[in-house]
Amino acid sequence: MPFASARNRTLVVCAALVAALLAVALFAPLPISIVVPGLTADVLGKDQGKQVITITGTETRDTSGQLRMTTIAATNPDAVVRFGDVLKAWFATDEAVMPRDAVYPTGGTVKEIEKHNRAEMTESQQDATAAALRQLGLSSSDVEVTLHLADVGGPSAGLMFSLGIIDKIDGNGRGGDLTGGRRIAGTGTITAGGKVGPVGGVPLKEQAARRDGATVFLVPKAECSDAKAELPKGLRLVPVTTLDGAIDALDALDRGGKVPSC
Repeated sequence: MPFASARNRTLVVCAALVAALLAVALFAPLPISIVVPGLTADVLGKDQGKQVITITGTETRDTSGQLRMTTIAATNPDAVVRFGDVLKAWFATDEAVMPRDAVYPTGGTVKEIEKHNRAEMTESQQDATAAALRQLGLSSSDVEVTLHLADVGGPSAGLMFSLGIIDKIDGNGRGGDLTGGRRIAGTGTITAGGKVGPVGGVPLKEQAARRDGATVFLVPKAECSDAKAELPKGLRLVPVTTLDGAIDALDALDRGGKVPSC
């Protein structure tokens, strides 16, 4: 009997510890961000009453169709995320769970993080402009491009900015639109040399794109696997690795030719 009593006491203590640990897991804040589909914006149009792309120093053209950059929206960097929030997001089709470090740079205040994101966006816009002008054989000494997009940070709109600049100046090179009149969305970083890079959050960006009427989605080829996993119905994936390749793919789409696929 004494042995049984001791064992029972041990079980009770262990159960209490497990319960305490579960309580901590349920209610303690976690280094996690909950991410959802964000806004999209047509870089060929206006944002908050201002043209997203303004070009001086060369002739520009009227465009039809849309080139929509896509975003994800995450809980604020200082938001408290608990196990219950994570569990809900895990089973939701329009939410995702990501390590906070993967969404926001570490070690900074909210204002510092916002400043970092703005700096990344500025650098991305400069690279996008350089890549587009290089593609067109134009010099930044003669052509000035101003990009305006409020409330968006980070580098993931680079590809769409470059395509927008090209469409406004040269279209498809044959007098038509680079978009072929379609509503095209996409994501991807870009270097000044025109190389397209991965960005993360692609499945949620696809949802945002389809929600806002896009039928074609340009995706960095390295993220094809993620892009195919939860592809919304009615959205066609077109993988790209370079700005030149993206233009060729859009041209093939317009002509009814062979278009790359994931």
